Amino acid sequence: MLMQVLTWTPFIRNISMWSGRGNLLVHHRGETLTSLSLQHQEHGRSQVLKIGFMCMLTALVSLVALGQGSSTQLDVLTTARIMFGLDEATSVQAAIIWELRLPRVLMAIVGGAGLATAGALMQGCLGNPLVSPLTLGVASGAGLGAALAIVVGFSITSVGAFAIAGNAFVFSLLVVAIIIQLGRYRSISAESYILVGIAITFIAGAIVSTLQFFATDAQLSQLAHWSFGSLSRPDMAVVLGVSIGIAVLLPQAMMWSWDLNALAMGGDDFAISTGVNPMRIRRNILVLSALMTSLIIAFTGMIGFVGLAAPHMSRLIIGNDYRKLLPASAVCGAFLMVFADTIGRTLFAPIVIPVGIMLAVIGGPVFMYLLLQSKGIQR
Repeated sequence: MLMQVLTWTPFIRNISMWSGRGNLLVHHRGETLTSLSLQHQEHGRSQVLKIGFMCMLTALVSLVALGQGSSTQLDVLTTARIMFGLDEATSVQAAIIWELRLPRVLMAIVGGAGLATAGALMQGCLGNPLVSPLTLGVASGAGLGAALAIVVGFSITSVGAFAIAGNAFVFSLLVVAIIIQLGRYRSISAESYILVGIAITFIAGAIVSTLQFFATDAQLSQLAHWSFGSLSRPDMAVVLGVSIGIAVLLPQAMMWSWDLNALAMGGDDFAISTGVNPMRIRRNILVLSALMTSLIIAFTGMIGFVGLAAPHMSRLIIGNDYRKLLPASAVCGAFLMVFADTIGRTLFAPIVIPVGIMLAVIGGPVFMYLLLQSKGIQR
């Protein structure tokens, strides 16, 4: 019994330091274990309510996004009445909503949720708050595949409309294969994954720059548009396919939340003491994150900022418990993506600013402000 108490003492200490909301499992003077348990339950309910509020806010912004556009036949109120079955849509209105706006909004929700979840997973398993879905080189691999399809006309998968997206997806999977191969080495560390990702990014970037040097003006324009990140390309069939893929991967990510908590609280040594295999779980999480990233970026282009900012914003609201942080990051990422795309479509209408640019313009200052506020930095 004494050995068991000594074994779990570091766990209790780490939980206390990690929660950031008070020492939930440490006995305070004048407080019983029952009162502490009630405090913990109340904190858990508060987190769930915050996530629920974020979901409602995302749904509201999505409804506004469906009503925003260049068409004078559809405003926010008219779109809302049609969506809730209060009014009958004309053929033109139905085509605008179901074929143009709805696929775009759904892709923003799915893409933002997937990239934000991938970012939170990578930050947790690598123990580095600065990593994002672009860190491992998956996006660079996708960019190389897209550049080969645009400039050279080389496509592994198909021709036509899906040549670029298919090529980007296949080349991003090559990076995933490299990650899987690295995971077989026992000496591989979290830093090694990051360094390999940086190397892949530089190599792919050098090849893409060479292709740009020989590209025509039309090819350069197409490649630049792809690299900006846009939600205008996917149709409803693509959105449904990506949604199914993300829906399959997200539950598996949630199953690893306890393992991420162990890694975040005490590193590899503490994780091993709780029965977690750090190398195996790190490899599995990175592969899943890379798959989610490649599935989205292949159709949207380079959109990576949401995967860095959304997990940090969610931590400021929810805390560091990955059981709540992962769903909160998904909702926050969906909100950021829909909001940024809506602003990009309406700010200089009829000109549409790519969502990748708007995410950096809008999210960057907000992200910096929240970080400064959380650190209590004053003049």
